[in-house]
Parts: sequence; structure tokens; C-alpha cells
Amino acid sequence: MDRRGRKTAKARERGRIKAAYPPPDGPGALASSTPAAAHDLSEAPFLTRYDLLVAIVLAVAVFITYQPCWHGGFIWDDEQHLTAAELQSWQGFERIWTDVRATTQYYPLLHSLFWLEHAAWGRAEIGYHLANLALHSCAVVLVLAVLRRLNVPGAWLAAGIFALHPVQVESVAWITEQKNTLSAVFYLSAALCYLRFDRTRRPAWYAAAAVLFVAALLSKTITGTLPGALLVVFWWQRGRQSWKQDVLPLVPFFLVGAGFGMLTAWWELQVNRCTGPDFDFTFVQRLLIAGRTAWFCFWKLVWPTNLTFIYPRWQIDAHALWQYAFPLGAAAILVLAWAVRRRSRAPLAGLLYFGGTLFPVLGFLNLYTFRYSFVADHYQYLASLGLIVLASSAAAVLLRRMAPRLRPAGDVASVILLALLAVLSWRQSRMYADGESLYAATLDRDPDCWMAHNNLGVLLFERNQGDAALECYQKALEIKPDYAWPHVNIGMLLAGRGKIDDAIAEYRRALAIDLDDADAQAEAHRNLGVAFADREHLDDAIVEFRKALVIKPAHANAHYYLGLVYAERGQVDDAIAEYRQALAINPKYLEAHNNLGNVLAARGRSGEALAEYRAALELDPLSVEAHNNSGAVLLNLNRLDEAIVQFQQALTINPNSVDARNNLANAKARLNRPNGPSHIESSRFR
Repeated sequence: MDRRGRKTAKARERGRIKAAYPPPDGPGALASSTPAAAHDLSEAPFLTRYDLLVAIVLAVAVFITYQPCWHGGFIWDDEQHLTAAELQSWQGFERIWTDVRATTQYYPLLHSLFWLEHAAWGRAEIGYHLANLALHSCAVVLVLAVLRRLNVPGAWLAAGIFALHPVQVESVAWITEQKNTLSAVFYLSAALCYLRFDRTRRPAWYAAAAVLFVAALLSKTITGTLPGALLVVFWWQRGRQSWKQDVLPLVPFFLVGAGFGMLTAWWELQVNRCTGPDFDFTFVQRLLIAGRTAWFCFWKLVWPTNLTFIYPRWQIDAHALWQYAFPLGAAAILVLAWAVRRRSRAPLAGLLYFGGTLFPVLGFLNLYTFRYSFVADHYQYLASLGLIVLASSAAAVLLRRMAPRLRPAGDVASVILLALLAVLSWRQSRMYADGESLYAATLDRDPDCWMAHNNLGVLLFERNQGDAALECYQKALEIKPDYAWPHVNIGMLLAGRGKIDDAIAEYRRALAIDLDDADAQAEAHRNLGVAFADREHLDDAIVEFRKALVIKPAHANAHYYLGLVYAERGQVDDAIAEYRQALAINPKYLEAHNNLGNVLAARGRSGEALAEYRAALELDPLSVEAHNNSGAVLLNLNRLDEAIVQFQQALTINPNSVDARNNLANAKARLNRPNGPSHIESSRFR
């Protein structure tokens, strides 16, 4: 064998023979489901011009399909995921990366994107929705590119179904689930780079894949399933796996993914407190949950009707024989796919990808959502690709084998299917227009959804529809008597009506429940402290605020109210310390700046007090209290002209401010006589 022949043989052993990029594949013009060994795409572009045209069409279709949610409001926990006031500074940006408790979940890349979005358009909902649509469109393009790289039949149809399927609506229309779309972009980009590395063995592609994989994990840890998915792909391609070529390069990916997975598991247990009766399952029960979840996700892909935001929580009973049909049925399907692997490895590969990517949410690990449901549409955003690609490629291969004159009918049928999915997604996305629409639709499909009743009550309360809100809270308690949040919310409603004793009783009912919900527990203690302070039971109030802070040390509001109590008792130094704690957590806490200025002024620290009032006015130039208090300090410093300006600004904002009017009169009088009283406004318990 000559030198050229030896080099060709060596290249063939590595699986790196170069080949031309395959032609565009409509459903009627596709290769077989098992890629030929001769196809090597190492030097081919990721997408052809035809693919780019398809990608543009699909992206436009995505934006049109999701038009009902363009201007959708914030729903459920969107407010918690958006950048909190205390994180909007550069110091806050640093905390997103260095403090695992600074955000709702430790996904620092996701929250960095939210930080940038907030800097760009603040709280304008449309910006977040359009960003999520753009990310989903990018993911669709990357799906097409990955399938082209693998020479998978029916690539454009699979990408279209992924783009427009109604089961994806929850991930795309819900701002919180930007974690899904963002992580998918990095996940698929990492896969694309790794597939090119697999062909070329160039370190640069490996490094790019590694960086993108870590970026995906920093956006959502379910993407840690990528190395397993790649092994499935390599087995599907080659019918075997080589330790040196396939497994060994992915070992670092597995280790990094496992590390992030353990961090998320710790978070769920320690921060989200995923313990107690709602999470106490035997291994057999978890198998039953896993089997049923897999079939549930499969069915929603095949027949996407009655999709809802919160699905009913199943009753898992290890003594009910019918429940074993789900895991046994899933096992039987896998055995059948294994049995036919010599004819085609595609069915087993698709099922393994589907189940493997779903694994983190199948019930073997505790998730916060298990409190109210074992399933959610957004769980299968990436996992759905396993079945979507399998079905699309099977359809393409079948059409390939039909008579040529029938193949155009396949294209037409595919377009009709995508149009139907787009219509269903358009209808589904209307649910996400606002919180009230979402909860109303959820309750229409599941009237016993206690969480939806409670959350709808919160929305009605915010709109000053107290009686309607009370009905929602009471309905939630009828369905789930051991639910703490309705008691907390009823207490707040009663306190607002001046029924402090009744409010205290509700907060105590909430705390009497065996709470695993740290937020509800902390809020009950905080509200109970406020109620005691209103009753001037200051010692009891201090006890409750401290209990809230033990549960939730970063509770800025509890620190603030504790500062108010200390100020009321004359413990000025303690009040200063608590206000500073509140501001360390939330530098944009207007009332804390104002009241810290008050106690500093009481200590004679006028310069520091003025600095706090200035900080308050930077946050809200229309704060009458901050203008008046700043003027009062300036008046005491005999800086009369500056004081008069502050009082006049306060009266411009609120001509009925008695304090500002009296202080202005005093300041003008002191232009002729040196002494006179000035009044500083202090916030109390509200």
C-alpha cells in the first residue's frame, strides 16, 4: 500500500472520510434512517442556503404563532425571577455569581441575562417575551443544524414540529422559563460543536463544546444530560461505542454535569425545603411516578389537548395494580425497540434520548413542583426532540419508499400538520396573556387546583377586590386545609381592614401547619410581627421578626420592620444596624434610606442623614417625606436657603403636607430669628 493509501485507511479508521454535504431533504427526498459510514460532514457548513430559508420561515412562524403573548404580563413567579432591586447594581451582578442564595435558583447565566434585560428595558414585559421568542427561534435553527450534521431524515419537519408544538408554549410564553430556551441554545450549540469534534478531533471544537456545555448548565442543570445523549447518538450512528473515541472524551462532561446536578439537588433540599410528606416516597412509588410521567409526556406530544399550567397531582398507591401498567409498559416498549435494533437502531435511540433527558424530572429526585404536581409541559422542552425526530424521520423514510408521484402529497401533509400545530399553540399562548387568564383557564380544566385559587386571590387582592379574593382563599383551604399561604393572605386582607386580632389568628393558623415552605413560614412570622407592632406589643414583634430572619436571613423587609420597632423603643443604634442590614440586601429600599436618615439625624449625624435622604430622592424624586426630612436637617444646620428649597419641593408634590408647610413657615421665620422647631416624618408599621 502506498503512502496515500495508508493515510486514507488511517482516516477511515478514525471515521473522518470527507463527503459532500447532503442535498436538502423535504419529506419526499431523504436518505435511509441509518446514516451511511461514507457520509462525513466535518468540513461542510452547518446550514445550506435552503436550510437558512427554512429557518427564517420557521422563526417568522414562531413570532406570529406567539402573538397573543407579546404583551403578556408577569405571571406567578416571574416577579421573583426578574432582577430584584437589590441585584440591579454592579454589586448585585457580582452577587448573582457568588451568592447561591441571591436568586430563586443558582442559574447565574440566566439571571445575568435577566440583569441585562432589566438594564435594557426595565420591567417592560414585551422585552422579555420577545427575547424568549428569539431564543426559542435560535433553538429551532440549532435543531435543524444538528439534524443536518447527523444526516437525519425529515430534519426540517422535526425542526418545525419542535418550533410550533403546543407542548412548548409553557416554555416560550412564560418569562420564567427563559431558563429553558436559553439553556437549549447553549445545549444544542455544544452538541453541534462536539459533533464536529467527533469528526475532526480538533481540540478547538472540543474546547468550544465544553465552554458551551458549562454555559448550558449555568442556565439550567437539566442540560447535564447532554453527554448521555451524545453517547446515544454515537451508538445510533456506528452500532457500537468505543471507549477511546466515544466515552473517554465525554468523561469530563459527565463529571461536570454530575457536579451541577448535585448542587441543584442540594438547593432543592436545603433552600426549597423539598422534604416532608409531599416528597416522602418509597423507591417503588418513585418507579410508578416515573412510568406515569413518561407516558404522560408521550401522550401530550401525540395528542396535545387539555394542556394546562398546573396538572392535578396524582395519588400514587403502590397497592393499586393498575398503576404498575405505566412502568411495565415503558419497559416493554424499550425491550421491543432493543429487539428490532438490528433492523433499525433509530427507535431505541429516540426512546433512550427521550427517557434519558426526562430522567431528572421523572420523580427519582425531589423537585419543588412535586408539592402540587408531578408533571409540567416545560419538563419536556428538550426531551421532546427524541420522539419528534423519531416520528419525523420515520415519516420521511416511508415517503421515500412511496411512488414519486405521491411524495408531493407528503410535503403538503407536513405543512398542514405544522399549520395545525401553530393554530393550537396560538390558542394555548392566549392563556399566558396575564395572570388572571392563566388561572381562570387552569381552574376551568381543573376546578380543584388549590394553588390557582390562592394565586387568583392574590391578583384580586392587588386590584382591591377584597371580597372576591377572600372567596378564592377560602376555596383553596376547602380543597387543601393544610395549605399555609391562604391563611397568610387572609391575615393580610384582614389587617388591611383594621381587624388586627383576626389577622393575628390567621397568621397563627398558618404557623400551626407543619410548614416546609420557607417563604410562607417567614412571611407569616413577619406579618405577625407587624400586627404585634400595630398593637404596640413591641417585645412580641421583635421575637417574630427575628424568627422570620432565622428562616430567611436575606429578608430585607423583616430587617426594616425590626429597625422600626427599635426606633420606636428608642434603641437607635440597633435601629441603625437593622436599616443598614435591609439596605445591604436591597440598596434600593426607599423607606429604609429615609428612616435610616431619621435615626441618624436623631443621633446628630446630620451629614450621614442627608446622604440617606439623597439616596432616597435618587430612587424617588417625588418622595415628600425625603424632601421634608432633608429640609428639616438642613434647617437644624441653619442652611436656611437649602432647607426652604426642599420644603417647597415637598409642597409642589403634595400641597396638603402639613409637616412641610409648617417647616417652610419656620424656615422663613428663622431668616429673621435664629431658633424654631422642625419636624421630621418617620414611617411606622405599614
